[in-house]
Amino acid sequence: MFSKACTYGIRAMILITKKSQEGCRIGVKEISKDTDTPEPFVAKILQQLTKLGLIQSNKGPKGGFSISDEQKETTLYTIVKAIDGDTLMTGCGLGFHECSEERPCPMHNKFKSVRAGLNDMLSETTLGELSTDVVDGLSFLQG
Repeated sequence: MFSKACTYGIRAMILITKKSQEGCRIGVKEISKDTDTPEPFVAKILQQLTKLGLIQSNKGPKGGFSISDEQKETTLYTIVKAIDGDTLMTGCGLGFHECSEERPCPMHNKFKSVRAGLNDMLSETTLGELSTDVVDGLSFLQG
């Protein structure tokens, strides 16, 4: 459903949030290892997310990535939109450029309820919430 870049970015951000809740910063190598993602790929994604202000990056021996308390409230919708754009959340289920209530594609009426549910889940789920589930052992970052 999401691109590899998006899934890797979400995994990384959940781990960064978890480490930040523990009062630590985390580097790219550890993020890559702990989330089972390719290091160069995740480094590029994290650079993009830092530029967008969704995470913080500090250089030096005690550097690494972290997230503020305010950034812990970032929703999955914001992350997905930052990495993949909002086509999945707003676009046509068949990928048509023009699809609307007035001129629907064959999937329009069925897909709009799926899209609405996805939008609700993405808009209501925060990094802090997902990180807490990992800390509590209710979910995991590696398969």
